[in-house]
Amino acid sequence: MEISKCLYFNLLSTFMFLLTASAIDPYSEALLSLKSELVDDDNSLHDWVLPPGGNATRKIYACSWSSIKCDNNSTTVTAIDLSMKKLNGVMTGKQFTVFTKLIDLNLSHNVFSGQLPVEIFNVTSLRSLDISRNDFSGEFPGGVSGLQNLVVLDAFSNSFSGSLPAELSQLRSLKVLNLAGSYFKGPIPSEYGSFRSLEFLHLAGNFLSGNIPPELGNLKTVTHMEIGYNTYQGSIPPHLGNMRKLQYLDIADATLSGPIPKQLSNLTNLQSLFLFKNQLTGSIPSEFSKLTALRDLDLSDNLISGSIPESVSELKNLSLLSLMYNDMIGTVPEAIAQLPSLETLLIWNNRFSGPLPQSLGKNSQLKWVDVSTNNLVGSIPPDICVRGVLFKLILFSNRFTGDLSPSLSNCSSLVRLRLEDNLFSGKIPLKFSLLSDISYVDLSRNKFVGGIPSDISQATALQYFNVSYNPQLGGIIPSKIWSLALLQNFSATSCGISGYLPPFKSCKSFSVIELDRNTLSGFVPKTVSNCKALETMRLSNNNLSGPVPEELASIPALSIIDLSNNGFIGPIPAKFCSSSSLQLLNVSFNNISGTIPKTKPFKLMGRSAFVGNPELCGAPLRSCQNFGKLTHIVLLCVGLLLLLAALAFGILYFRRGLQRSQWKMVSFAGLPQFTANDVLTSFSATESREEAPTPSPTISKAVLPTGITVIVKKIELEPRNIKVVSEFIMQLGNARHSNLTRLLGFCHNQHLAYLLYDYLPNGSLAEKNGTKRAWTDKFRIVLGIARGLCFLHHDCFPAIPHGDLKSSNIVFDENMEPHLAEFGFKRALQLTTGSFPAITSGWETEELHMDVYNFGEIVLEMLTNGRLKNAAASIHSKRKEVLLREIYNENEVSPMQEVKLVLEVALLCTRSVPCDRPSMEDALKILSGLKTLEDYPTSKQEY
Repeated sequence: MEISKCLYFNLLSTFMFLLTASAIDPYSEALLSLKSELVDDDNSLHDWVLPPGGNATRKIYACSWSSIKCDNNSTTVTAIDLSMKKLNGVMTGKQFTVFTKLIDLNLSHNVFSGQLPVEIFNVTSLRSLDISRNDFSGEFPGGVSGLQNLVVLDAFSNSFSGSLPAELSQLRSLKVLNLAGSYFKGPIPSEYGSFRSLEFLHLAGNFLSGNIPPELGNLKTVTHMEIGYNTYQGSIPPHLGNMRKLQYLDIADATLSGPIPKQLSNLTNLQSLFLFKNQLTGSIPSEFSKLTALRDLDLSDNLISGSIPESVSELKNLSLLSLMYNDMIGTVPEAIAQLPSLETLLIWNNRFSGPLPQSLGKNSQLKWVDVSTNNLVGSIPPDICVRGVLFKLILFSNRFTGDLSPSLSNCSSLVRLRLEDNLFSGKIPLKFSLLSDISYVDLSRNKFVGGIPSDISQATALQYFNVSYNPQLGGIIPSKIWSLALLQNFSATSCGISGYLPPFKSCKSFSVIELDRNTLSGFVPKTVSNCKALETMRLSNNNLSGPVPEELASIPALSIIDLSNNGFIGPIPAKFCSSSSLQLLNVSFNNISGTIPKTKPFKLMGRSAFVGNPELCGAPLRSCQNFGKLTHIVLLCVGLLLLLAALAFGILYFRRGLQRSQWKMVSFAGLPQFTANDVLTSFSATESREEAPTPSPTISKAVLPTGITVIVKKIELEPRNIKVVSEFIMQLGNARHSNLTRLLGFCHNQHLAYLLYDYLPNGSLAEKNGTKRAWTDKFRIVLGIARGLCFLHHDCFPAIPHGDLKSSNIVFDENMEPHLAEFGFKRALQLTTGSFPAITSGWETEELHMDVYNFGEIVLEMLTNGRLKNAAASIHSKRKEVLLREIYNENEVSPMQEVKLVLEVALLCTRSVPCDRPSMEDALKILSGLKTLEDYPTSKQEY
């Protein structure tokens, strides 16, 4: 009986299910099928479910679902909008055949992958198809010409490859075509000149090549065209001047050559023209005076010559004029100052001469002026900030003269002021009490007098201040200078400053204090210990006196201290022996006495840091022992006895001594004092100390007598190079940082050396780059790598380039904290063969630049989960916003601004010109929020 009831209810349930299923409308059924193919981690399609009961009204279930729009009668689905729902997966596309009256399909801002389903092209009623910001790949499928009603096709930021689909030109109704930010290659199809209705064309940030087809000039309806950030050949076709409705033209960063066609002056509706970062030559066409609607003109970073045409005065709507980094000459015409809409003037790094127009700023809302690195003369235009909106004034490396205009003091909008390397004179008229937003001031290498303004302590936003090399500046250090809460760099080298160092009452943010080559006197205040962030302090060539302040030893990050050429007395404080960051303490040419500490940091500083102190002794200076004549006689006798004994033993062991090569053991912090034999026998090799053990020539693992597991690397030595190699390995062994793998010690004889490193158990970054990880973990790893590299470059003295930075040389400890492995090892190998000279002050420059580049490569690799490996050389051809969107899609639940910041740093670090890359110190400060991206140059130099 019970079995019969169960059977009855099962049959009834099955019947009801079949009845309900049969009542499902085809649209809802297709959407449920589509949902089953997708990965919806956020459950954004949670309401895509069938209600209980039947469908008596014959209306479509899906019309009540989110992201679905139907007609007024709820009988037909007209729009599907799945944008920004973090959906992913591969769609088959079979469901789209049902939607015969679909008008709008939006799949944008998701992570769909695989090929774009060709079935979408069967929905012939479509007017808008938006698949942007996904990861669709492969060739763009054929059949798109069936969408004859299509008005908008947006495929921005995907991973399509192959050629651009020429078939698109058959879409007669198409107004918007966006295929930017993928991997399309080959030329732009000449058929793209036959669009009949097209208004918006965006093909930038691909791998397009070949010549720009002149047929594009036939696009009479296009108002916006972006085709830059590709690698074309040839020049700009003059035929583009026929696109009479064009308002926006961007062909930047596209390797174009030749002159700018004067025919572009026929584009009388043009508002924005961006041709920067090409190889364009010749002069600016005077015919550009016809472009009266023009607001933005950027021709920077080319090979343009000639002068600025006077006809620029006709461009009354011009807001941005950027001609920076070209080869232009002549004077800056007065016409520039008459442009009523001008806000940004960037003409740096040319060969302009003569004065700036004296009315510059009087007739326009100038916000940003950069005329640096030219041959300009004269004074700063008096009304340059009369409108009160100027926030960047950059004039460095010219030949400007005269006093600064007092009007600069009233320029309360100023954020950045760079006047260094000119011939300015007179007093510094800046009234910092009125400059509430000023953050960066560089007045160095001029002829200012009258001292540092005493109200500088009221510049509450100030982060960088440099007045160095104004020899007649004079005055004293303002008493409240150290109270500035944000000031990081204070430089006043060679300024004739006298008086005492003010008490360091706050000083919490200072990282660099440079006051060398002045006439300061008195003691260094003990309150200097309040400068907890201080990294560099230069007080050399003054008249300072008293003992070397031991409080300096308590500053955790302080690595460079230069007190040379003063009148300091007494011993070097013992506290410096325990300083973990100290790389240089220069006390030369003082009255320092006593013994130089024997700790390893002091051994690496060199003789020049201690000379000129007659009562100072110890390595690397003379020995501290002072024996009398009797002592010398006794020692001589003892020495003779020892010599005789040695000769006797030598006769017995002469042959064995010739055959043996004695092993030596050097231990660094963290390794017990093992003997060489203890270590060698741990390699499971012969117990004979005369023969070398045989671990792998590349890398091996060994367990030392107390159970310590180490990684062992072998180096073959040339006897003549042992000293220089040993000195360099000593430097590596003394480099201690939480993001470096520790070199624990090394064992060597005349022919071999074994380097012993910490064994870290959790593998390398190369092994983990293919797997996805949380953004917070990625960002922590990027910061860790940057900190380790910054320590090598800026906190070691001399600097230590890594030399072989790659993801396989970044290993993880038990807490998954990254450590740089094998730093300096490549250099050590080079030194063993004598193929490179010993360490000098400049040997590492090229390798430091290469480290920065490799860091950028690693960051790009991490951002793309291993997809972009060794791709930095080609990645710069891709438009930044395209690349950013791709990367953002690959890093789920990641803060957009943080991802953008990390990407920007990676792009800075992988610039092709080494001197354009930031230092690791700057890169780390940007990542840590201590420095903004605008503090670093956007191209070739800093704004």
